[in-house]
Amino acid sequence: MASIYTHTSNNVWRTYLLMGLFLVVIVGLGYFVSWYYESPVILYIAIIFSVIMNVASFWWSDKIVLKMTHARPATRKEFFNFYTYTENLAITAGLPMPKLYVVDDPAPNAFATGRDKNHAVICATTGLLEKLNQTELEGVIAHEMSHIGNRDILLMSVVVVLVGFIAILSDIFLRSMWFGDGKRDNKGGSVLAIIGIVLIVISPIIATLIKLAISRRREYLADASGAMLTRYPEGLAKALEKIGGLNMQMKKPSNATAHLFIYSPFSKDSKISKLFQTHPPIEERVKVLRGML
Repeated sequence: MASIYTHTSNNVWRTYLLMGLFLVVIVGLGYFVSWYYESPVILYIAIIFSVIMNVASFWWSDKIVLKMTHARPATRKEFFNFYTYTENLAITAGLPMPKLYVVDDPAPNAFATGRDKNHAVICATTGLLEKLNQTELEGVIAHEMSHIGNRDILLMSVVVVLVGFIAILSDIFLRSMWFGDGKRDNKGGSVLAIIGIVLIVISPIIATLIKLAISRRREYLADASGAMLTRYPEGLAKALEKIGGLNMQMKKPSNATAHLFIYSPFSKDSKISKLFQTHPPIEERVKVLRGML
C-alpha cells in the first residue's frame, strides 16, 4: 500500500501554492479597487479577507463541501454495508475510519473530502449504495480511501472553496463596475471596465486551473491504489462501467464540486461536462484496471 502515500508531500505543497496564488489575486484586485475609489481601506479589507478565506478553506473546506452537496450523516443502522465495507478497508489501508455521509440522489456517485486522514469524509449517493454490489462498492470506497491516504482530498477541497470565492468576488466586482461611482474616470478611462472585461476573459482559465490542480494522473493513481487495496481490480472496473453506462446526471450538479466525484455529476452528453472534464474517460480507466489482472 506504499503507493497510496507516494504524492502526499507534493499535494500539500500544491495546496499551499494555490493558497498563495489566491492571496495574490485578491490583494491585487483590492489594490485596483482601492486605487480607483481612492480608498486605502478597501485594500486592507482585501488582505484581511484573503487571509481569512485561506484559513477557512484549510480548516473548514470539508464542511463547506458537504453543505454545497446537500450531504447528510450516514448512520450505521441505515447504511450498515457502507459502514462495514469502509471499516474493513480502513483497517487494511492503515487509515483511521473516515466519517460517512450520503447524498439523497439516484445517480450513482461518490467523493472524499477533508484536510487530512484524521479529518476525512467519504460521501456516497444513495443511488451508488443501491445500484452496486459488494465488490463494486468496495472498489469505489477503496478508490476514495486512496484519495484520503494521498491527501488528494486537501487539494481538491481547497480548490472548491478558493476558486468558488474568486468567482463570487468577480461577480461582485463586475456589478460594482456597472453600478458603482468611481473617482478615477479622468485617468485613462474606466479602469473597472477594463478589469471587468479581463475577469470575464479569464473565467475559462480558472476552470482550466481546476483541471490542472486536479490532474487526471491523480485519478489513475487512486484507481490503481484502490485496486491494490481490494486486490480485485475487476470490482472497481465493473463499478466504473456500471456508473458510466447509466450516465445519470445528479439532481443538483455543480462545476465547483464536479472534480471531487469519482464520475462527473453532469450527464456525459452535457456541454458543461465536456467543458469542465476533470476525469479520464471511463473506457481508459477500465482498460488500465483490467491490465492489472
